[in-house]
Amino acid sequence: MTVRTSRLLALLALASLPAWAQMTPVGRWHTIDDETKEVKSEVVITEKDGVLTGRIEKLLRKGADPNRRCTACTDDRKDQPFIGLEIIRGVKPVEGRAVWEGGTILDPESGKTYNVRLTPVEGGAKLEVRGSILFIGRTQTWVRAN
Repeated sequence: MTVRTSRLLALLALASLPAWAQMTPVGRWHTIDDETKEVKSEVVITEKDGVLTGRIEKLLRKGADPNRRCTACTDDRKDQPFIGLEIIRGVKPVEGRAVWEGGTILDPESGKTYNVRLTPVEGGAKLEVRGSILFIGRTQTWVRAN
């Protein structure tokens, strides 16, 4: 292999690092309303000691009440403000796959908690968020926020 070819391969490898680094749920995400298809909120997913959590950072839906509280919640999040509310808990990576699961996701509007699976798609530009109880569930697609 020539020096020129080695340099070219090294450059290509470095150029692909940002895309590969985005193949994680960690980051800022815009949630999309199932019915209107409009941006609903911004959720920030963070990682600590290999475990992911996610909090509502902003309410983006037109006319959203910034002081809204989780009145439907039945656990420690009862009556907590939507902004700052931890909706994703205890999610861990699945060995050998670009999937994170094992935790829960809260629907703050209904107060219901579901098992969750997070799967980055389209090079990490989108996140498939699957909430389920047993085999019944639904998948939403969140869009990475800039």
